[in-house]
Amino acid sequence: MREAKQKPVELPADLLRICEARHHDPFAQLGRHAINAEQSCIRVFAPHTRTLLLEATQEQFNRIGTTDLFEWRGATKSVTDYYRLVRIDSSGLRETFYDPYSFAASISDLDLYLFGEGRHWQIYSILGAHLLSIADIAGVRFATWAPNAERVSVIGDFNRWDGRCHPMRNRGSSGVWEIFIPGLKPGQLYKFEIRHRDSGSVQQKTDPYAQEFELRPHTASRITQSQYHWQDQDWMQRRSSSNWLHTPMSIYEVHLGSWQRDNNGRFFNYRELARRLAAHVRDLGFTHIELLPITEHPLDDSWGYQTTGYFAPTQRFGSPDDFRYFVDYFHQQGIGVFIDWVPAHFPRDDFALARFDGSNLYEHEDPRRSEHPDWGTLIFNYARNEVRNFLISSAVYWLKEFHIDGMRVDAVASMLYLDYSRKDGAWLPNIHGGNENIDAIAFLRELNRVTHRDFPGSVIMAEESTAWPMVTRPTDIGGLGFSMKWNMGWMHDTLSYFSKDPIHRRYHHDQLTFGLLYLFHENFILPMSHDEIVHGKASLLYKMPGDEWQRFANLRLLYTYMFTYPGKKLLFMGCEFGQGSEWNFATVLDWYVLEYPYHQGIRQLVRDLNRLYVNSAALSRHEFEPSGFEWIDCHDAAQSVLVYLRRSEDAVMVVAMNYTPVPREKYRIGVPHAGRYHERLNSDSHFYAGSNIGNSGDLYAESIPWMGRPYSIALTLPPLAGIVLEWSGTNA
Repeated sequence: MREAKQKPVELPADLLRICEARHHDPFAQLGRHAINAEQSCIRVFAPHTRTLLLEATQEQFNRIGTTDLFEWRGATKSVTDYYRLVRIDSSGLRETFYDPYSFAASISDLDLYLFGEGRHWQIYSILGAHLLSIADIAGVRFATWAPNAERVSVIGDFNRWDGRCHPMRNRGSSGVWEIFIPGLKPGQLYKFEIRHRDSGSVQQKTDPYAQEFELRPHTASRITQSQYHWQDQDWMQRRSSSNWLHTPMSIYEVHLGSWQRDNNGRFFNYRELARRLAAHVRDLGFTHIELLPITEHPLDDSWGYQTTGYFAPTQRFGSPDDFRYFVDYFHQQGIGVFIDWVPAHFPRDDFALARFDGSNLYEHEDPRRSEHPDWGTLIFNYARNEVRNFLISSAVYWLKEFHIDGMRVDAVASMLYLDYSRKDGAWLPNIHGGNENIDAIAFLRELNRVTHRDFPGSVIMAEESTAWPMVTRPTDIGGLGFSMKWNMGWMHDTLSYFSKDPIHRRYHHDQLTFGLLYLFHENFILPMSHDEIVHGKASLLYKMPGDEWQRFANLRLLYTYMFTYPGKKLLFMGCEFGQGSEWNFATVLDWYVLEYPYHQGIRQLVRDLNRLYVNSAALSRHEFEPSGFEWIDCHDAAQSVLVYLRRSEDAVMVVAMNYTPVPREKYRIGVPHAGRYHERLNSDSHFYAGSNIGNSGDLYAESIPWMGRPYSIALTLPPLAGIVLEWSGTNA
């Protein structure tokens, strides 16, 4: 902040505070004020100004002493409600503008009340920067929440980034500051300059509600307004009336910055990515994509998980309208779009949310609740109405303004437990002495109530790794209200089992069967996500034991198991063709490996598994209900074989898995019905670069009771492979 060269010591205290840019209510001094019934005074604080004129009369303002305060006195009737001024700077450059201090407050008391109550779900349309017209005068209203600030100003490329030029109006106990500045247009950059009440220090902050930002490493917010015309009405209508619980959902998880880049290593634009990525996803048969966080963030290394712009798609790949095109294009291709969303923590960057108004505003004041020990980030104070409102309105914004089909909520476990990743004595119990974060629980329930009510068909997924009960059960019966939960237990047990040499797997058979004890307590997604193939954990392919043939066979078996096991599916990019190296956010996927047959086989298997899953009611209709699954045999640990049924009302599939490299000839399994069983998929097929051992032609059930079933089939189980048989219901 630049001060006047000489302090106007003889000025009244209020005007002195204006000159020193520390007045909490500049509208009380600036603008037009009545002197008497016929006379008015207009007072303007105008740095960088040599001469100031009233445009209507060309009368010159008087400079007050050596300050940048200018004053005009004259007949009230000679000045319109919204008057224009002429500024002439030291170089003689003239600028004509409406005086922002002639405009009354434009945010309604109802908006402020609802925000204070934490129930204004579209507060993003009030706070931030918004183009609007007042009395047919176009401009931008800026508003922000900073209850502990002494002064808040808008700074930008329109006022030389000078915090003295546009101090904002304080809206009292709401903590909101606002100002309408005529003449500003989309594309202009801005920040808020905040003077701290206690220390008097000044900080420049990006707008928490900004809907567009500069490209990192720059951090200014940008005035923006959408011009996009949506064309996904059919998709949105279908979504609102669909029953996702009983509909197949196979998700391709993507980090846009490392999926593909151009020949020069630069990021593709959202529009370019839409066409390339949608074609790839459609070819493989996935029903949805899930994007690692594309909310604005300063550090590429964070993968997007350290968000600074909760209402803005990252500028790395283009504008907000470019991202609208991205979502729209996917919807027109029949593919849903989820985003990763991070309400659990935010970074300490001093230009963003941290100590926004000089106090612990968005974060909790007590360090035992405000600091995340694992990630070095800050934790939101979910007890504050305005903070909860900020987060829920962010979720609403993405669902409403970008037509997002749902969100995966990151790090839910860290929100639920006050002692998450904390040592004894380093956490603060709740009012009942427990470790449950009561405020975060209330926030999550409200988030799910609002989004499910207002956006039918949308899906909110929890990344939650503990045994917290009823994560996906309705809030009115004590649940958290999520649509689905990542099945982290299944994922860890499965990968642990597959990492073992097949000769030892007989001793760990329970790692494959234990999950059925809790499988139908929640609505589960089966995730093979980015988290499992970074930081030295190895790619899925190289988690597998054995030589090259066995590694690929094991990976094909893993995918067959995953796609036939109850639960929605999620697979991270690169895993669909068996990438050998770990994921690296700084480089693109190893697409070149698709020149080799084994990798081609993995891609073809994923394609066929997706189509089998999507088109088979037996595999998808009852993924969250016991009626959709039945063990045929889960006890053959000695041979490491599992056999189970998947079923719907009118379809039955038999899945048999051999977790050893030993083919099993004439392996008899029980089946529930007489008739023909057709081999729909064999992960050892030569189509997938397997050894092509299997069952040629159809199999027919015999009237030989087996495994508690009235009929049975003797079949061939290929090595390290799974087969899927479909019952035809007839002997013909």
